[in-house]
Amino acid sequence: MSKPQHYHFVLLLSTVVVALAAIANAAAATSITPRFKEAPSFYNSPDCPLIIDESHGFSILFSDQAVHVAMTLDTAYIRGTVAAILSILQHSSCPQNIAFHFVASADASLLRATISSSFPHLNFLVYPFYDSSVSRLISTSIRSALDCPLNYARSYLANLLPSCVHRVVYLDSDLVLIDDIAKLAATPLGDNSVLAAPEYCNANFTSYFTSTFWSNTYFSLTFANRKACYFNTGVMVIDLDRWREGDYTTKIEEWMEVQKRMRIYELGSLPPFLLVFAGNIVPVDHRWNQHGLGGDNFIGLCRDLHHGPVSLLHWSGKGKPWARLDANRPCPLDALWEPYDLLQPKTPFALDS
Repeated sequence: MSKPQHYHFVLLLSTVVVALAAIANAAAATSITPRFKEAPSFYNSPDCPLIIDESHGFSILFSDQAVHVAMTLDTAYIRGTVAAILSILQHSSCPQNIAFHFVASADASLLRATISSSFPHLNFLVYPFYDSSVSRLISTSIRSALDCPLNYARSYLANLLPSCVHRVVYLDSDLVLIDDIAKLAATPLGDNSVLAAPEYCNANFTSYFTSTFWSNTYFSLTFANRKACYFNTGVMVIDLDRWREGDYTTKIEEWMEVQKRMRIYELGSLPPFLLVFAGNIVPVDHRWNQHGLGGDNFIGLCRDLHHGPVSLLHWSGKGKPWARLDANRPCPLDALWEPYDLLQPKTPFALDS
């Protein structure tokens, strides 16, 4: 029995609607990623070691002599990531000897193309990170932005990166370096430590966990015989071999499972790191993480630098420099981030607004 004429019309119409929706989705995907201008080229100084032997197919991305940097990659923070990359290259003595490892949870091909167009000669790989691998373990926190699965990717670097990558510097996307990253990467980790980071022992460490945690004798004994100090997980030097040997991803996940049952902390991906590593890390000079420039949990709060020298500026907290600049309501220190912003076109700003 033949189909009625209107059936074929409806079928054709639905096909057209689906096609238009696909075009709209593609356009939307393109529009959510900003456009950036191409960065200048950066070259090694004459005394940098030559660690690429293309004739034998040897890549810097897998070399022990390279400085390996890991960052996450997403559309929300891509502008900050691009600025961070530029700052790293600009202040490096051997920029061609840096290998970047980006972990992306969505739009990986689009994000890869964005990085390639801005940094045509960059040595980098992009690793997919599936939300399902961690979403079941995530508990709601006091800031919804902290609940993004990609925030937890730093706990899985040892699984994601190739086994031939033995040490990596993990960096958040809301920072810029004004010093040579090779100095940070060369931090001695001693005989046993898994990671190094700036420690802040004057912070109220107890505030990072709930009364449920501290009232439980078994939990509170976690820090017995450990001088546990707060450290910011946005800047870390990690020995991936020791991480793999100690199966620290599983240790972090175990605490996340406890959190799902008992609510022992409030702040996203940071407390599990503190539970596993606080008191057992190599302290790094504070110059390598001048953090809190985003105002911590307060929108519009401007922060000054901590006392002492500065090698890395970190806009941790709610206020991001690109958002404040676009709103023409920048904090004074946002002017130090702006020169690394490759967005085109950029919104003019005034510090006295």
